[in-house]
Amino acid sequence: MAKLVDFHCHLDLYPDFEALVRECESKEIYTLAVTTTPRAWSRNHELASKTKHVRAALGLHPQLVQSHAADIAMWERLLPQSSYVGEVGLDAGPQYYRSLPEQTRVFERILKACSKQGGKVLSIHSIRTASTVLDMAEEHLDLRNNTMVMHWFTGTPAEARRAAEMGCYFSINARMLRSSKASALLKAIPVERMLTETDGPFTEGRVGPARPGDAMVCVEVLAGTYDITVADMQKRIVGNLLAMLKKTSH
Repeated sequence: MAKLVDFHCHLDLYPDFEALVRECESKEIYTLAVTTTPRAWSRNHELASKTKHVRAALGLHPQLVQSHAADIAMWERLLPQSSYVGEVGLDAGPQYYRSLPEQTRVFERILKACSKQGGKVLSIHSIRTASTVLDMAEEHLDLRNNTMVMHWFTGTPAEARRAAEMGCYFSINARMLRSSKASALLKAIPVERMLTETDGPFTEGRVGPARPGDAMVCVEVLAGTYDITVADMQKRIVGNLLAMLKKTSH
């Protein structure tokens, strides 16, 4: 059983990628190594397949769709080899809004492919698009045998409640918990649907860019929020992970 969960980390963007995979394994950190393009997946999968605690996710990041939309064909070819999908989704932030129509077409293909194959766990990006992402999932994804994990969720409490009602999980990082909106959002997310993440190296850890072990910072904050011990919160997060994986037969 894992001791800690980092359900969204870009392991291949660290200079010591291979060493970090070994570190996750030795420290028993269940780590989802998300990728930004399908071209990166094979190397991630090769390293992760030798471990008990690291898993590689097949991604096509919405922020890269403008320049990598054609990669969806490769993504679809690789999907039968991967139980995990991510990072995928939509981004309507100012820098990426112009590519939203193309992002939407790509995301629809991703959801339909996952629905057809089943048994997938998807790490979902939804900047300024939470309702649209949920609408598309309801229309194109079989939610009975696929599970969505809302990564770094920035939607409203009402959108969070809707996602939870649809069966979604939420991967939460320490930076999220410093937001002024964190308290209201946490009240809308069931504790049994919470996972932890770092989104490293795009967030700060205790020393420098966050590494999977820095997911413990989030565990500590959540423990304080719910007035339970850090050890109990840690066990709860791992239990949530195991329940989710059992649901999707991983």
